[in-house]
Amino acid sequence: MSGEMARLKRATFGAGCFWGTEHVLRSVPGVTECRVGYMGGAVDAPTYESVCGGDTGHVEVAEVTYDPERISYRELLDIFWQLHDPTSHDDQGPYERGPQYRAVIFCHDDEQADAATASKADLEAAGVYAAPVRTEIRPATTFWPAEEYHQRYIDKGGEHHCHVFTRTITIPGS
Repeated sequence: MSGEMARLKRATFGAGCFWGTEHVLRSVPGVTECRVGYMGGAVDAPTYESVCGGDTGHVEVAEVTYDPERISYRELLDIFWQLHDPTSHDDQGPYERGPQYRAVIFCHDDEQADAATASKADLEAAGVYAAPVRTEIRPATTFWPAEEYHQRYIDKGGEHHCHVFTRTITIPGS
């Protein structure tokens, strides 16, 4: 494995519709790859249809590969908090309702879990929201890539009704 590949890390976020989440995270300097899929459920090899049915327990997620020398996990968390309404549980917009749209940080190691917990505590302490922050922090499980037509969906000319297009998002280095 080359030195560059060895230092790359992975982060996985559920922030509502994965199309918009991927579109934004892909544009972040230091992100080398981003793909959409499903995580956190109890069914092997879920499909979009089964996940949207709400019975698999999976969340639509964006899995990010990033270079920690160019962007830190904490900076990715700062972007993540801007991508969704952390006070909402299963609802991120008029088209994003159901358990597959839960806001979740899936942590790949203890360092990520500690950073995510601290980041969430900082957000709660800042008093930005009148309601409690409901975004979950969970250990990462198997990432199931979504079907090919979902990958880079927005770039392929897909619909732009994802909630992220109604938000102002600040990306470091952009």
